[in-house]
Amino acid sequence: MRSDAPNPEAYISNLPEDRKSAISSLRKTILKNLPKGFEEVMNYGMIGYVVPHSIYPEGYHCSPELPLPFINIASQKNFVALYHSGMYADKVLYDWFVSEYSKRVPTKLDMGKSCVRFKNVAHIPYDLLGELCSKMTVDQWIALYERNIKSK
Repeated sequence: MRSDAPNPEAYISNLPEDRKSAISSLRKTILKNLPKGFEEVMNYGMIGYVVPHSIYPEGYHCSPELPLPFINIASQKNFVALYHSGMYADKVLYDWFVSEYSKRVPTKLDMGKSCVRFKNVAHIPYDLLGELCSKMTVDQWIALYERNIKSK
């Protein structure tokens, strides 16, 4: 469900009641744990966390006018989603997350290459997602992106 909201607050205020709390809590978790340098923006109709052009002027290789994306969160039709590009680019981080998820969450992990889907918002592991967000700095993300994504 793509949104035309101009900012995260408007995005959240336009959500169905059952999703407002989950997205708001997810946003707070990310903002509390994300290393310095990432910036919160609206992109792709979702709340996003990016490396701004002031740090990485090249931007995203697919659309250089856009800042380098790192994390997005969204309320989709049937689930709440967290998109984490770092897990897509780093198998060690991906494997850590999959292992930790199974230890902490009673439901089966529903995940694509970078998308974690939460059909039941009561099972969102905010503590685990906070740890995930803290595991990669801006400089580490840029280096990983250039090595594993941009060069392909």
